[in-house]
Order: sequence, then C-alpha cells, then structure tokens
Amino acid sequence: MFRPALLLAAVLPASAQVAALAGKVEGDTYFSATGEFSLPLPVLRELGGAITDTENVVTFTDSYNTHISIACFPQDALQRWELDTRGLREYLLYFFTEFVLPDFSRRFPGAAIESARFVPELLDGALITYALLPGGSYFEPKPGQLGAGTTAPVTAKRGSLLLVRNRHVYVLSTELAERATQRSSYVATPEKENAQLNTRLTELANRLVFTSPKPRAP
Repeated sequence: MFRPALLLAAVLPASAQVAALAGKVEGDTYFSATGEFSLPLPVLRELGGAITDTENVVTFTDSYNTHISIACFPQDALQRWELDTRGLREYLLYFFTEFVLPDFSRRFPGAAIESARFVPELLDGALITYALLPGGSYFEPKPGQLGAGTTAPVTAKRGSLLLVRNRHVYVLSTELAERATQRSSYVATPEKENAQLNTRLTELANRLVFTSPKPRAP
C-alpha cells in the first residue's frame, strides 16, 4: 500500500546550516537523495539558511521568510493505475486530499483546504492548493525566544504545488510567512495571498531540474 513519508519533515535550527544530508549540496545546488532532481539553493547561509532532508523530502528554511519543502515519491503500480484511471487533474487532487492534507491535519488539527486550481500549462499540468493550518507557522517564536507564548498562534497559510514527472509525484510546499512575521500589521485578501503563493510556487517549480529517465530494458 502506498504510504509516503510525512511531508512535514522536521527542520533544524537556522544555526545548524547544513546537517548531514541524504542528498548532497555541490556549490550552490542541492541534489536529491534519489537522484530524481536538483535545485539551485533557495536559501542563503548568510541569512540563517538551513537544509535538512530524508530520502524523499527536503526542507529549506531561513530565519526570515523562507520555509520550503519538496517531496518526491515514486509511484507504485496502484498509483500509476489511479493516474491512468482518473486523469492528471483528478489524480493530483486525489493525492492531495488522501495524503497531503491528512499529513497536515495530524500535525495541526483543524487544517483545511481553502481552494485549489489546476494549471494545465505549468510543467505539463500542475495542481496548486491553498491550505489553512491552525497554529502551523514555522515562524512563530520558538520556546525560549522572546515573545514565545505571549500571543495566540496565527493560522498559517500553506501553498502546495503537485505534479507528476518520470513516475514520481512531487509536492512543493511553502508558507506565506507574512501572516506570522507581520501579525497585526498584515492585511491581505485571500485572492492576494493566493497570488503571492502562486508566484512563489511557480518560480520554485520552474527552477527544478529533473533527471532524464533511464532507458528501459527491452
């Protein structure tokens, strides 16, 4: 049975910089542990950038406004059948509601999808979703930091972009940090928030470099 690892991978403090990785960093590029993709680093060490990963999920964070995760899961026979049967748009929505959203809900009770849209022209078809996560912000003050526990946790807004490439399902996710970092001074309509997340996710997706699939044996 298809059981992707948790998408909400634990992240290290920014001071840790680069932990022991399953993948690797060469120069300013991250290479995934499975060899399926690479990506120019979206964080800078000078700004407290940190990277942590597992075989299937990598997370990039910094101390200011970046919390990005990229998950890459191989499709088993059942998942390939689901894709063939449902078609790409419905399959990506199915994958989000069956695997990604429950993962959010386990960590942040009350998590809910706000909206979703399919973008057929993006990377041969991608689904972008917007989810609300009560108390789910990476940018809340941590225990021991000034301000921790003095204000009610914000409801984080997380954008996710799902696509299929080379028999792998990708889930790119990023938080709208401004909700937590600006708090009471932050004012934006859901439409503006969605536009901001859409832009950031699209730029991230277009920076991914996918490895060419190996030829199959006849």
